[in-house]
Amino acid sequence: MSADPILEPLNTAQRAAVTAPLGPVLVLAGAGSGKTRVLTHRIAWLIRAHDVSPHSILAVTFTNKAAGEMRTRVEGLLGMPPGVLWIGTFHGIAHRLLRRHWREAGLVESFQILDAEDQQRLIKKLLKAEQLDETRWAPREVQWFINSNKDEGRRPRSLKAGNDPTRAQMIRLYTLYEEACARSGLVDFAELLLRSFELWRDQPAILQHYRQRFRHVLVDEFQDTNTIQYAWLKLLVGSESCPFVVGDDDQSVYGWRGARVENLQQFGRDFPAVSLFRLEQNYRSTGAILAAANGLIANNAGRLGKTLWTNGAQGEPIRLYAAFNERDEAEFVCQRIREHLAHGGAHRDAAVLYRSNAQSRVFEEIFLSARMPYRVYGGLRFFERAEIKDALAYLRLIVNRRDDASFERVVNLPTRGIGAKSLDTVRAAARTAGIPLWEATGACLGEALGARASAAMRGFMELIERLAVEVAGLALHEQVDRMLAATGLIEFHRRDNADRGEARVENLEELVSAARGFGGERLETELPPLEAFLAHVTLESGEGQADAWEDCVQMMTLHTAKGLEFPIVFLCGMEDGLFPHQRSIANLDGLEEERRLCYVGMTRAMRQLYLTYAEQRRLHGIDSFSQPSRFIKETPEDLIEEVRPRLQVRRPVAPGRFARATGAEQAAPHRHAEYSSARLRDPPPAPGMRLGARVRHGKFGEGVILTLEGSGPQARVQVNFERQGPKWLVMQYAKLEPL
Repeated sequence: MSADPILEPLNTAQRAAVTAPLGPVLVLAGAGSGKTRVLTHRIAWLIRAHDVSPHSILAVTFTNKAAGEMRTRVEGLLGMPPGVLWIGTFHGIAHRLLRRHWREAGLVESFQILDAEDQQRLIKKLLKAEQLDETRWAPREVQWFINSNKDEGRRPRSLKAGNDPTRAQMIRLYTLYEEACARSGLVDFAELLLRSFELWRDQPAILQHYRQRFRHVLVDEFQDTNTIQYAWLKLLVGSESCPFVVGDDDQSVYGWRGARVENLQQFGRDFPAVSLFRLEQNYRSTGAILAAANGLIANNAGRLGKTLWTNGAQGEPIRLYAAFNERDEAEFVCQRIREHLAHGGAHRDAAVLYRSNAQSRVFEEIFLSARMPYRVYGGLRFFERAEIKDALAYLRLIVNRRDDASFERVVNLPTRGIGAKSLDTVRAAARTAGIPLWEATGACLGEALGARASAAMRGFMELIERLAVEVAGLALHEQVDRMLAATGLIEFHRRDNADRGEARVENLEELVSAARGFGGERLETELPPLEAFLAHVTLESGEGQADAWEDCVQMMTLHTAKGLEFPIVFLCGMEDGLFPHQRSIANLDGLEEERRLCYVGMTRAMRQLYLTYAEQRRLHGIDSFSQPSRFIKETPEDLIEEVRPRLQVRRPVAPGRFARATGAEQAAPHRHAEYSSARLRDPPPAPGMRLGARVRHGKFGEGVILTLEGSGPQARVQVNFERQGPKWLVMQYAKLEPL
C-alpha cells in the first residue's frame, strides 16, 4: 500500500482523510497543512481505489487559480486527463449549469455576466431614472443591499419593509434592478448562485439528474461559504451523495462579504454520520511562528479545535518593533529588507501585510526613495482596466444587443456626436416600453432624436451589425482584432500623446494575445468561442496578479494574503483601532474574525515574522495615538523579542511594558539607523504611563500622553487634554489616573 503513488507522499493524518470510507467527511485543515494535496489525492483515490467514474465527481473551489492547480495535480496523479471531471469555482459551475439550462432558468440564451463595476453603473442609471439623489441613496449601499439579499437567497417579493420607508425604497430599487437585468439579458455574480439554486429547487427532474451524476462532491475552503452556497451544496448532495469538505474555522475572514464560519459546525448537524479528520502538521512555518499563532487563536471561543505543529526547526523569535510614527515603521521595514538582501536574499522573499490599503502609501514613498522595487497586490487588474472593459463591451454587444450596460458604455466611444440629451430620449423610450436600449434606439431614429443624432445612432448600430457578420467564423483572436480596428479604439488611444495612451494601446493589443491564448477554458456547453471567452474573462476578473515573476517586495492587505506564503513577513500597523479595526473591537464576533485575520497573517511567514506598530500614526489625514494591538499581548511573551534602534527615545514595547533610554540615546532614529534586539525585561517607570495612553487629571480632565521625559517622581509628562489642550506636568505632583 505504501508504494502507491497516491498515498506514498502523504503523512498519517492526510492518508487517513484521503482513504476515509465513502460518506460525509469533514477535514479541518490548518494553515500550511496540505489541504490541496488531500483534495487532489482524494479524487485520485476515488477513481483508482473505488473505480469511481470521473463523470460522477464535482470539485468546488473559490478561485480559478485553485481550480486550475487542482486539475493539473489530478492529471499528474492519474497520468491522464480526468476527462469529464468537473472542477471549478462556485460561480463558474453555476454559470455552466445556467448555460446548459438557460430556458428552464428563465434566461435568454445569450445572457451576459455583469461584473461589480457594471452592476454599479446600472444601479446609478436606475437612481437617475427614478430622480433619486446619490448622496441619499448611495449606489454602493444599494448594490450591497441587493447582493447581500441574494447571498441569503432572498428575492424582493420575500422582503418585508414594515414601517421603514428607507427599506421600502431599497426593496423597490431591488425590484427595478431585477427588471432591468431581465430586459438586458444580464446576470450578476450573486445571481449566478441564486438562479442555479432556484433551478434545482424548482425543477426536480434536473436536480435528480445532477444528484445521480455527482455522487462525490468535494469542496475547498468550506469556511468561506455563504448561506446560498451552503444551501446550493446541501440541495445537490441530498441524502445519497458523499460530500467531502475541507476547511479551517481559524481562517474564516470573509464575514463582511457573507461567509459563515458556522457552516462548518452546521455541516456536522446536517450530516450526523460525518467522519472528522484534523490536519495539524504544518509544512510552511517554524516552530516559533506556529506557537505564536496557536497562542493567539486560542483566545477565540467556539473553535472546533486544532494545534499546528512542525517537524522543522524552532527558528528565530517573533520580532516586535515599536515605531515613533508610520514613517519610522516603513524605514525600519526597509532597513530589515536591505539586511536580508545583503545576506544573499531576494526582494520577493519579503511581504509587507497591513489591515488597510491606505497604509501602503508611506511604504511606497520609502521604497521609492530607497530604490527598492515593490509590487502592491490588489491594484487594477488587466480585465478591470477601462480600455479593456470598453473593448469587451463592444464584443458583448456583438453577441447580445440587449446588453444595456455595454450599449451605454460604448455608444459614444470613440466620440461620434451622441450627446446626453439623445441618450436620455432613448432611455425614456426604453423605460416606457419596457424594452432594451438597442430596440428603443431603433424606434427613436428620425423625429424623436433629430437628424444628426439619428445619423450617429444609425451608424453605431450598423457598425455592430456589420461586425457581427464579419467576425462570424473567424478565429477568436481575429474577431477581437477586427473589432478593435473597425471601432477605432486603437487609433482613439494612440492619439493620446501621453504615456497613458501608449499603455492603453499596448493593453488592447495584449487583449488580442489573451484571445489567441484562450483555449483551455472551454465550457462543456460548447459555447461559441467569443461567448466562452467573454464568460471566462468576467469570471476571471478579480483574480490573477500581473508581473508576479518580478523580484520585488510584495505588499498587500491581510485579506489578500490568504493562501500565500513568504520567507519573511512584516505584520504592520498592529494598533488597537487599526488592527483590530475600530468597527470590530466592541463586537465579539467581529473581534474574533479580526483575530483570525491576524492568525492568517502570522501563518503566511515561513522563516521570520515581524510585528510593528506606531506610537503616533497619521491616517486619512488624522493624527492618532493608539494602544499597541491586543493581539501583541495575546501572543506568548516568551516567543517575542523586541527590536529597537540604537538611537532612541523612551517608548512602549508592548501593553504594560516599557523600554528605557539613556542620555546618548535621546535622539530620534533616522533612515539609516541600526537596529538591535533585546528581550522584554525593562520595568515601567510609572504604572500605566506610556505614549498614547489616556489619563485623567483632577483639574484638566481627560487627555492623551504625548511625551515622557526622565524617570521616577521627577519625570515630566506632556498631556494633550480634551478641553485645555497640551500641558507639561511633573509626575510627582500631577496625580494622573490611567484610564
